[in-house]
Amino acid sequence: MAAEPILIRGRKVVGGVAEGEALVTVERISGWGGVDPRTGTVVETRHELRGVSFAGKVLVFPGAKGSSGWSAQFHVARAMGTAPAAWLFNEMTTKVALGTVVSHAPAMTDFDRDPLTLIRTGDWVRVDADAGLVTITPQDTPQVSPEATR
Repeated sequence: MAAEPILIRGRKVVGGVAEGEALVTVERISGWGGVDPRTGTVVETRHELRGVSFAGKVLVFPGAKGSSGWSAQFHVARAMGTAPAAWLFNEMTTKVALGTVVSHAPAMTDFDRDPLTLIRTGDWVRVDADAGLVTITPQDTPQVSPEATR
């Protein structure tokens, strides 16, 4: 039996609609030196997603860290076709705002419930940023550690 979808509401940062498999991390992501935009892979040493690709996924994370070069990395990822399909994040900063804008992918923040506690890696997520609505369809498959997906 399929799990019931979970709905959360948030604020649009970049409009549009996208859906895909969720990739969730409770750690902030460093753009400059933390991701390889050619492959859409997290390369930051000691990051829980090191070696895991966010390309075409709904990236769920607390926010950005690092330098102002953060957005440049995600601009290159978009140009290379390796950017996330959509972004869900908790803390709005100029870095993450610009990064999401240059990626041209739907992005949301300021949720009524914390997506980091509701969404698991592998869940199917539909982001309708224009309507301010995220639909989460939990997957019945067991969680797989990031190391197993490398």
